[in-house]
Amino acid sequence: MYYLLVAAVGLERLAEMALDNRNAAWAFAQGGRELGNSHYPVMVGIHAALLCNCVVEVALLHRPFLPLLGWPMLALTLLSQGLRWWCIATLGRRWNTRVIVLPQAPLVRGGPYRWLHHPNYVAVVVEGFALPLVHTAWITAIGFTLANAAVLRVRIRVENAALGYR
Repeated sequence: MYYLLVAAVGLERLAEMALDNRNAAWAFAQGGRELGNSHYPVMVGIHAALLCNCVVEVALLHRPFLPLLGWPMLALTLLSQGLRWWCIATLGRRWNTRVIVLPQAPLVRGGPYRWLHHPNYVAVVVEGFALPLVHTAWITAIGFTLANAAVLRVRIRVENAALGYR
């Protein structure tokens, strides 16, 4: 069942990429500019590695499903997906996985953006440790969390500058 969960998250990522490509094309047609894209391939790579390593660690190291850990982590994984799609729905056509700024477009202040500048990254952080821990893949959870922290440090700085946050 765990492998099906990881596959479902992988399919969700493919859906995100299709939406990203459509929204990015729209944004560029509206005069959007992409900023700080040098970190983007690294970000994509660590997200792909997360999914691969969830499967590899569980399979090769025979990680067990521990109900006291697994069920709460599954709940967090599902909640993080809900938050991610709330962010996507709130941003609409302006959502994508890159930093594309539309000229003269006001900041989105609705949905989860009422409370946080970057709620999608909350979803990413939670999912990044919860998904592997559904099946006790703690090496993957730690590795992704550290790599993601390094990328998010750069990414959030780029986004904050692009959006005019201090």
